[in-house]
Amino acid sequence: MMDTAERLPILREPFGVLPDGRAVERLRLSGGNGFEVAIITYGAAVQALYVPDRAGAVADVVLGHDDLTPYLAQRHYFGATIGRYANRIAGSTFTLDGEICRVPPNEGANSLHGGFQGFDRQLWNVDAVGNEPEPWVRLSYVSAHGEEGYPGTLHTRLTYAITANGTLSISFEATSDRPTLANLTHHGFFNLAGVAVGESILDHRLTIYADAYLPIDPASIPLGAPVSVEGSPFDFRAGTPIGARIREAHEQIRLGHGYDHNYCLPDGHVAAPRLAARVEHPRSGRVMELLTNQPGLQFYSGNFLDGAASGKFDRLYRQSDAFCLEPQAWPDAPNRPDYPSARLDPGETYRHVSLYRFSTL
Repeated sequence: MMDTAERLPILREPFGVLPDGRAVERLRLSGGNGFEVAIITYGAAVQALYVPDRAGAVADVVLGHDDLTPYLAQRHYFGATIGRYANRIAGSTFTLDGEICRVPPNEGANSLHGGFQGFDRQLWNVDAVGNEPEPWVRLSYVSAHGEEGYPGTLHTRLTYAITANGTLSISFEATSDRPTLANLTHHGFFNLAGVAVGESILDHRLTIYADAYLPIDPASIPLGAPVSVEGSPFDFRAGTPIGARIREAHEQIRLGHGYDHNYCLPDGHVAAPRLAARVEHPRSGRVMELLTNQPGLQFYSGNFLDGAASGKFDRLYRQSDAFCLEPQAWPDAPNRPDYPSARLDPGETYRHVSLYRFSTL
C-alpha cells in the first residue's frame, strides 16, 4: 500500500453541462502503477478504468464516451449505476402490501433498469472525497416518492474506492421512508484486451461460480425456477472462453442472442462479498475477479451492440466488443415470492458491496 505522501490527488474536472445548466464533473482516482478509475457524476458512471497488463502496459478496459453529449443522446448504460430496480420487472407492475405499483414499460411491456429516467439518467451529488485509507469518493442521489412509479423516498449513497493492489470497490447503501424495492448495480462493459484495440471478448476465459441460472422467455423474463448449468452452454464453472459455445443451437442462447441471463449465486444475499466470477485475457494476462454480496449475477455478452454507438478512441461498438457482469437481485423478483426478496422497509438499510479485483497471469 502506498503511504500518504505517494498518493496522487483526486482530480476533479468539468465533464460538460446538462441542458438545464447543471454541471457534470469527472473525478479521477489513482491506485498507483497506472491503475486508475474515472467517474462522472451523470449516472454515477465509470467513464474509464485503466489497468496494467503483465508487462506493465496500461489500457482502458471499459466502454464509454469522451464527453457528455453521447451519454445524453443515447442510452447504452456504459459504466452506469442502475436503479431503482436493475434488470426487468414483468408487465411493468408489482404488488407491495396489497397495492399494485405500476412502473414505466420501457422494454416492450416490461420495465428495464428503473424505467425511462432511472438512476443512470440522473445527476448525482458529490458528498465527499478522501485519500484515507485509499482514494475514494462518495456520491448520493435522492429518488422522490413516486419517481418512475416506485413508492417511497429513497436516499442512496454510493462509494467508489480504489486500492494500490488493483481493486475497485463499489458500495451502495439506501434507505426508504416507506416499503419499496431496492436493487442497484454497476453496469460496466469490460474488455480486458483494452477497448482501444477493438478486439472481441470471445477469447476471454470466464469462470462463474454458480451451479444454476434462470432460463428466460422471448421477452427476457425468467420462466421460473433455477435450472442446473450442467451439460449446457451456461456451465462456466471450470473456466471456458466466452465464445466457445455462444453459437450452439440451444434455445436459451437463441432467445438471448447469446448470453443475457441471471446466474444464481450460492447462499443468496450474504454479509461479506464472496467470489462470483473470474475473467482472464490470455494475450495481455489481465485478470478480473468479481466478489459480491448479492444473490444474482447477470452475465451479458454484448449481444446488442450493433455499431450504432461510437465511443472512446474513435471506435464503433459492435457485438461481442464487451461483456457485463452485473451483481444484483434476481430479475422480476418483486413478482416471484420464490426468489430472494428485493424489498426494503423503513428502518432497514440496503447494502450492496462488489469488488473488482485486477491482477495478471
